Amino acid sequence: MSAEDVPDVPDPDEGPFDYDLVVVGSGPGGQKAAIAAAKLGYRVAVIERRHMMGGVSVNTGTIPSKTLREAVLYLTGMSQREMYGASYRVKSDITMDDLFARTHHVIGREIEVIRAQLLRNHVDILNGTGSFVDAHTLAVAEDGASHPSLVTAKFVVISTGSKPHRPESVQFDESRVLDSDGVLSLEKVPASIVVVGAGIIGIEYASIFAALGSRVTVIDQRPAMLEMCDPEVTESLKFHLRDLSVSFRFGEQVSGVESNTHGTVTRLASGKAIAADAVMYSAGRQGQTDSLELEKAGLSADSRGRIKVDDQYRTVVPNIFAVGDVIGFPALAATSMNQGRLAAYHAFGEPARELQSVQPIGIYTIPEISYCGRTEDELTTAAVPYEVGIARYRELARGQIVGDSYGMLKLLVHTETRELLGVHIFGTSATDLVHIGQAIMACGGTVDYLVDTVLNYPTLSEAYKVAALDATNKIRQVARFSQ
Repeated sequence: MSAEDVPDVPDPDEGPFDYDLVVVGSGPGGQKAAIAAAKLGYRVAVIERRHMMGGVSVNTGTIPSKTLREAVLYLTGMSQREMYGASYRVKSDITMDDLFARTHHVIGREIEVIRAQLLRNHVDILNGTGSFVDAHTLAVAEDGASHPSLVTAKFVVISTGSKPHRPESVQFDESRVLDSDGVLSLEKVPASIVVVGAGIIGIEYASIFAALGSRVTVIDQRPAMLEMCDPEVTESLKFHLRDLSVSFRFGEQVSGVESNTHGTVTRLASGKAIAADAVMYSAGRQGQTDSLELEKAGLSADSRGRIKVDDQYRTVVPNIFAVGDVIGFPALAATSMNQGRLAAYHAFGEPARELQSVQPIGIYTIPEISYCGRTEDELTTAAVPYEVGIARYRELARGQIVGDSYGMLKLLVHTETRELLGVHIFGTSATDLVHIGQAIMACGGTVDYLVDTVLNYPTLSEAYKVAALDATNKIRQVARFSQ
């Protein structure tokens, strides 16, 4: 047989493929990966179960929990109590049905928006559960179908999200002993609740239940809550939560939870016992990779279901990418969206830039926390000379108007270059306000921009100017002393 007679063996990376990109999961990362690739002109499909369009974020995570928070703030009248008194209420007897009415409405609308965006960009939606057959082939098993269908793709993005981690030692009963997903099926507001875990999700729900009037106890084996945040900010939040009758048990480990028709008892390793109507576990998140059959594609996940990726979100298998909760920290909807977009760009060789150093963190407690850039501890450890500028909401006209007397904004400013190094905010609209500081830092701006610019009055944004003047006045005083 001559060389001309030898048949060509197709390159498995060259196709032909059904799609240029298949995304497994329609959460924030999956949506943005699919739409980014579609905008570039590629054939794209998303695999998702019919009842989970929008992924965990829309159905059990970000959207319902943040909507629940807004419903609580409105119905309890908490934001108005500074002006109208501690007894002010919009509704005196708040039920879970009251709260979930708004949540279900928002979830429904968000699902419609996501589906419309995908279809408008000509992204095919493949209903079912996806799993790997090989690195380029996925099986899509739809509920009720006798056999899965197969689909091939040049590139694959895994964006299957996460679920609450459930310790094996705890017997979850979905009514009294719950994880953060189970909270969304509560039938009534508990008079008392134990929250195990003082991370972002645990503290968010602790503040929501405290606002509803529940007696809340937060337990964590770590020495403090929200350790990634500025200590001054977390102390402010802790003071505010204690004022709402929240108790904290730090440095304590749960040895067991018992429940019956009367309620629950949480037993600690130190010998203490805490009685409550319900217990909510917030012990981290677990990547949803169990059903993917990763090994068939040459992949594996760690004990928490997380997949390892490089700085382009590429796994050890070159044509497969992973984004969002399934790759671990920071596991936020906002960062997942950006990761999805970047993964699609990297897959198809498009230029992409990531501003990781100025990604904001938003924590939807009551009140909110948000920060961007570096903390005082980080700057001190790195021996970076800095000054602190503080603005308190009670000193702002807008702060008085909205009734927020406890909010604060902190700027960290390099004393030599005058660069903005960090923004830390606690109070009303913190998660929106942080973006002003983020934009200045991303552009390499200095505190002088905030000193010189004119900001609308009365606004909470004015806090930036007040804090900037505070920092620059301190820097000027040191410079005068040194002359």
